[in-house]
Amino acid sequence: MSGRTGADARTSRTQEEIRRFLAIGAVQVADIDLDGDEAAPRPGPGSPPVTHGEVFLLVRRSGRPVATLLTRVPEGADPRATLLRAAREAATGDARGTDPGDVPGAGTPGTTPLPFASVVVATRERAGQLARALDSLLAQEHPRFEVVVVDNAPVTGETRELVERKYGERVRYVCEPVPGLAVAHNRGLAEVRGEVIAFTDDDVVADPRWLAELTAPFAADPRLGCATGLILPARLRTPAQVLLESHGGFAKGFTPTTYDPGDPPRDEPLFPFTAGRFGSGANMAFRTEVLRAVGGFDPATGAGTPARGGDDLYGFVRVLAQGHRLHYTPYALVWHHHREGWADLETQAYGYGAGLTAYLTAILVNRPTLLPAFLARLPRGLARARALTAVRDTDTGGAAPGGHDSRTHPWPRRLSRLQRRGMLYGPVGYLRARRAPAGRAGKETG
Repeated sequence: MSGRTGADARTSRTQEEIRRFLAIGAVQVADIDLDGDEAAPRPGPGSPPVTHGEVFLLVRRSGRPVATLLTRVPEGADPRATLLRAAREAATGDARGTDPGDVPGAGTPGTTPLPFASVVVATRERAGQLARALDSLLAQEHPRFEVVVVDNAPVTGETRELVERKYGERVRYVCEPVPGLAVAHNRGLAEVRGEVIAFTDDDVVADPRWLAELTAPFAADPRLGCATGLILPARLRTPAQVLLESHGGFAKGFTPTTYDPGDPPRDEPLFPFTAGRFGSGANMAFRTEVLRAVGGFDPATGAGTPARGGDDLYGFVRVLAQGHRLHYTPYALVWHHHREGWADLETQAYGYGAGLTAYLTAILVNRPTLLPAFLARLPRGLARARALTAVRDTDTGGAAPGGHDSRTHPWPRRLSRLQRRGMLYGPVGYLRARRAPAGRAGKETG
């Protein structure tokens, strides 16, 4: 009887989670620059003009992101006046970012010549999304850059046809037949000519100043090996998109931060193994010679392999372990089109868990000298892992994300369980990927 009662309770909890999930409403996305000529809100990429209702708002100063907030435009109210008032309040509060001049290695585009940059976009059978990303990349306010598309294990010729037909000589097409995101990125690394290599995804829209802001720190700091930037949602139309963003999404805040292995941050006892704090693969750049010197990314990590992910985290730690600095700048912005359905959230939760432990396994396999440092941090790491995968309740019960440290919708237990299962599987997936014959790794799902 008790077993039946327990099963009934789990079913009831699942049904309640589904009910809560389906009740999450859409949120508008907008962008306002307080120093602009008219300070008028613009809709997020792919979003319609703002009307009444909930709005996720990015606030800028002189083009640079300084805060996000959640606000509401009452029915019948003027959206421009409402959002402008809310933006001014946010920009004068605690959400304001640090002055870039106060942060080592931040740099300022326009004061120092920017390095020649290469942008690599790995893609697979998503020509429609890729076109949107390439249009934004070719509109970058950077004096010297190239764009390279790496077509990873293509099944059709759609990507090649798109690049050759629409973009001609402005975009270089490369085909990498072996599946796996890390493999594709390594192929891009071998092909580029730039002093700095930047990576982004085919489901983003890059802000016009993205590449200039992301590469400026390299000109300012010769010890810098890596830079990462801000990732915000382009749209929040579905419950899955809103839920993901309400628990932080991909954003890392609005304070420029430099991580120096010679001076570890006091509030990061797991440094450098907490690589997820540094940024994400959809918005990262490396000094090309540094990334090549550490061997690029581990091909047994990343999407398209049994490891499921972790290729970007592996790159961050390898660069830091070689003594190079890493800089996070919120001024280098890309808008990300989050996946839209519940099944996508399940895949992401499992993949994030697997990628986390897969990259740690990769680091220890490839750099066994880091094992003592890793073991010394393991107890705190396990405690952090439990916290990351705990069922996360709401803080204040709002309708959608505002600040990226607020939790405005409960995180479903199933997603927490999937993330924990992924973490248990990650080392196995990595070892399977290392053993898989070339060309077959991407067909395994783990």
